[in-house]
Amino acid sequence: MKSTPQTRVPAHSFFEKRVILAIFAVALFTRLLHSNVLWVEEAYPTTAAINILAGRSLYSDFWFDKPPLFPLLYTLWGAQTGALLRIAGASYITVCAWLMARVARNWLAGGLLAFFLIFDVPAASMVLGPDLLTLAPVLGAVLLRQRPIAAGAVLALGFHFNTKAILFLPVLWSWQAAVSFALVAAPAFLMPGYLDQVWRWGALYARDTFLENPWREGLWKTGAWLGFHAALVLAAVRAKWTRLPLLWIGAALLCAVAGFRFFPRYYFHLLPPLCWLASQALTDKARWGRWARYRFALLALLLIPLVRYAPAYWRPERSKDLAMFRDARQAAKVIEEQAIPGETLFTWGYRPEIDALSRLPGGTPFLESQPLTGVFADRHLSSAQRSVDAAQTAAHLERLAASRPVFIADGLGRYNPALAINKVPALAEWLQQYEVVAITRGTVIYRLRR
Repeated sequence: MKSTPQTRVPAHSFFEKRVILAIFAVALFTRLLHSNVLWVEEAYPTTAAINILAGRSLYSDFWFDKPPLFPLLYTLWGAQTGALLRIAGASYITVCAWLMARVARNWLAGGLLAFFLIFDVPAASMVLGPDLLTLAPVLGAVLLRQRPIAAGAVLALGFHFNTKAILFLPVLWSWQAAVSFALVAAPAFLMPGYLDQVWRWGALYARDTFLENPWREGLWKTGAWLGFHAALVLAAVRAKWTRLPLLWIGAALLCAVAGFRFFPRYYFHLLPPLCWLASQALTDKARWGRWARYRFALLALLLIPLVRYAPAYWRPERSKDLAMFRDARQAAKVIEEQAIPGETLFTWGYRPEIDALSRLPGGTPFLESQPLTGVFADRHLSSAQRSVDAAQTAAHLERLAASRPVFIADGLGRYNPALAINKVPALAEWLQQYEVVAITRGTVIYRLRR
């Protein structure tokens, strides 16, 4: 049986403009509640953007293990934090909702996507991170799927935000799209350091999970995610499942599984195909039979994520998850009070909030200590178990010891003394050039001796 054709809202109609404005207003309001907060996942690209704006070259002048458009995007607002960062986030959500509406040919899909990007795990959805930034290019590529060359090029832009974007290439089902994707993606591989930092380091990270039983953890987290998104899942069951949504969901599940960590932000990729299917089913009476009049009652299930996560927007600075941010803010203030223009900073540990808040450019080839200790940030606060061979970290430590940043902020040693910077034998002589000038709850601050 053929499904009832869906009515497309005319572009730039009065209705559409009102919906876009409403989505932007809600997204902006919720994000401005976090304008005094900087999450670590957004502090990292902010720190890289500060260094790029200071004239340092990505990968060659400093180590960065993410694709190039990720930090370059943050330069568009001058690597500023606070309200500008939140306005950028609200604008991005609005763009994703608009693209979703174009793909599904109805604004119910766009509204559903916007709802979940606003109220779906606020700490993760707040951040313009690689997984969230992949959504718009993927949506754009699907929208342009009848023009495969353009679709492949747009998807390649997503690849420059997040290498997982390559997993969505089968969704386009076109060799022309594959060729176009390859041509647009290829130039990044010519950047000195890109292959080693983004791909080799990324492969090491992906194959070394901190979870003891990743499959069990993955099944539990995926089940919990489906439960919180029951409004989408139950509606999608009644939709017309074709090759396109099946391939899309398959690629999205691969994104969630990749690395065997199952972080909440990895599941963002599932939202667009499920929003599409759910909106298709809810706007098609014929698929519901005698239950047609009750089909929109499923939207009451949106109360599950709303009740669970909306309260997290109020007074976020009190969250236990932000204890390290509060310490970073204190450490950055100490550095700001002592620094003069032109001075530099190196932060030991994965504490990019200190760099982003102090706004000092880096004074070493590294922005943090993972490539120096060989211990990934998902465990280095409590473990000293290496994931990278000692020869590689020794070479990196030699490069570090050849630099002379004015300030060093050890944001790791107070949490995990075994990985404190003053416990690294290769840096003992180098560290003698510095003196401790301040100690906060979680950070030891050194300054180059005058």
